[in-house]
Amino acid sequence: MAYETSNPIKKIAEAGGNSVFFYTDGDAIATIAASGYFNSATENLKENDIILCVGSNASTQTVDICVVSSATGAATVTVVNGS
Repeated sequence: MAYETSNPIKKIAEAGGNSVFFYTDGDAIATIAASGYFNSATENLKENDIILCVGSNASTQTVDICVVSSATGAATVTVVNGS
């Protein structure tokens, strides 16, 4: 499943030109960290922003940190799983 704007990322902090976001979904971190998952959020994300992700591994919730490695205009958003 892909990111949907009906379940948006939420900005929780901003400092030094970068932001920290919170995101929760039932997808596995491998899906969340896949290139293009956050394409619908390009207007909110920029390189080096951090996304705290709560996902799922079967029935177990997981927590991971992703760093936005690319987010330019309407192009593909790419994140790196920092866990």
